[in-house]
Amino acid sequence: MWDEIIEKVRPIVEKVKLEGDKALIEFTEKFDGVKIKSVKVEKEEIEKAYELVDDEILDALEVARENIERFHYITMPENDIRIDFGDLIMGKKWVPLDSVGLYIPGGRASYPSTVLMAGIPAKLAGVGMIVACTPPNEKGSVNPLTLVAMDLVGVDEIYRVGGAQAIAAMAYGTESVKKVDKIVGPGNVYVTAAKLLVQKDVAIDMPAGPSEVLVIADETADPKIVALECLAQLEHDPMAKAYLITTSRRLAENVKKIVEKNIVGENLKIHLVKNVKEAVKISNEIAPEHLVILTENPWEIFSKIRHAGSVFIGKFSPVAAGDYASGTNHILPTSGYARMFSGVSVETFMKSFTYQELKEEGLKRIAPAVIKLAKAEGLPWHAKSVEARLK
Repeated sequence: MWDEIIEKVRPIVEKVKLEGDKALIEFTEKFDGVKIKSVKVEKEEIEKAYELVDDEILDALEVARENIERFHYITMPENDIRIDFGDLIMGKKWVPLDSVGLYIPGGRASYPSTVLMAGIPAKLAGVGMIVACTPPNEKGSVNPLTLVAMDLVGVDEIYRVGGAQAIAAMAYGTESVKKVDKIVGPGNVYVTAAKLLVQKDVAIDMPAGPSEVLVIADETADPKIVALECLAQLEHDPMAKAYLITTSRRLAENVKKIVEKNIVGENLKIHLVKNVKEAVKISNEIAPEHLVILTENPWEIFSKIRHAGSVFIGKFSPVAAGDYASGTNHILPTSGYARMFSGVSVETFMKSFTYQELKEEGLKRIAPAVIKLAKAEGLPWHAKSVEARLK
């Protein structure tokens, strides 16, 4: 499947790379069914968007913004970690990226929450330039709520373009779209394929696939709550997945009935297990995007979890809270990538480097080991660069 998608996306990326805005306008008409006059969203359209958004929605955005900002600020890395051993000073310094491009799914739908999840940590990191791409609607404009959210988090430039062509535009630049150092944000399989294709030239956050949830539940769980968590993910996409791992056959049967009554249950997978240890093993193997623990002792299970995008512990911790306003990030690894990737955070928009200053005594102390190792590896000039300083 992936090879086929990659080959469909490759010519799109190459055409944008060669033809710039012209290709973006052509692909937008072909894939989104609308002919746009310009790629960049101007200030007047952003200002008008505020008039079209309900005050209650603005208030909700503000609540979400405050909580997301608070969590990400508290969990930021220290700018400069310095260790002084007297004769040797070492450290690690974190710095923001110069530029990032945010990809925000859109078109007929609006995802202002994803704008907050990507834009707030980028701004906290201190990124020099933040641009964003999102598909236009059938009128060729960007959803007003999306525009307002982008303005609130401080996006510098907004472009009405989506899909693989948007990823190519941010990777290589066009007449209108600024080239960036890193691309962050979720998308469909074509967006993900484009990110994989351009990652030799630009950094990406992670590969992303369809939404998924895994629920670990025992006989104490409410089957309706479990079913609603499954339904909440399955409504995202026909390819979305929901897993239930439980020690209770009765719970499994009740959840299955509720899910199948409300949606086609083909993507609901149920695992009946003998004990919690087996449930944890399966969960860690799947490495889900969202993990919900609805058991008598959820923290005991949590202590054994190694692979998950984000974990929701107990009856009053719905995934939707993290999706919108608890403060943690909802741009998370899917399709098992939680085994080796983390969700988006402030660090996503930063990089680090180490440094050291050796005093004369410090160099003398480690010089014998450095010289011996350099010579053992057949690198005599490395050894000489140390010896010369100690003569």
